[in-house]
Amino acid sequence: MDETMRSALWGQFGAAIDMLGNAIDACPDDAWADDAWVDDGRQAEFWAVAFHTLFWLDLYLSPTREGFAPPAPFGLEELSYDGRPPRAYTKDEVRAYLTHCRAKCWTVIDTLTTESAAETRPIGRIEGSVLEMLLYNLRHVQHHAGQLNLMLRQATGTDAPRWVSRAIGEPAGA
Repeated sequence: MDETMRSALWGQFGAAIDMLGNAIDACPDDAWADDAWVDDGRQAEFWAVAFHTLFWLDLYLSPTREGFAPPAPFGLEELSYDGRPPRAYTKDEVRAYLTHCRAKCWTVIDTLTTESAAETRPIGRIEGSVLEMLLYNLRHVQHHAGQLNLMLRQATGTDAPRWVSRAIGEPAGA
């Protein structure tokens, strides 16, 4: 895969992750784990949506589901249909997970070749080339970043965090 493709892919994927991070940062502390977000079981708390997004981002960046484990303190409850983490994760914990996922995404994209991008990768019910899985994953992150921004607007009455056009540079620690 040529540098132009890798750069464009990282620029947009990194921007989606950055927008997710902006939403996490913008959530007021008193709204982070507020169960007022829950509406007849159709919407989870803010922290739970953020965690869900990062868990699947991390898993979809992994070569296979077998052997996958998110970093501590996170578990695999998200893989169960009715699974729920044992407690609300703190904003700092979720922010650290975002940093981990951003660096992992950078590494996956930075090492992508034409051959590796074309390899088939099955993860659960989703199967496609590594490149298609990256695009699927990007859409999932952006979907939930938008959801969190809407939740923020509804809760605070203020505008959502600023749009991120493109990720700048590589993440710290990558």
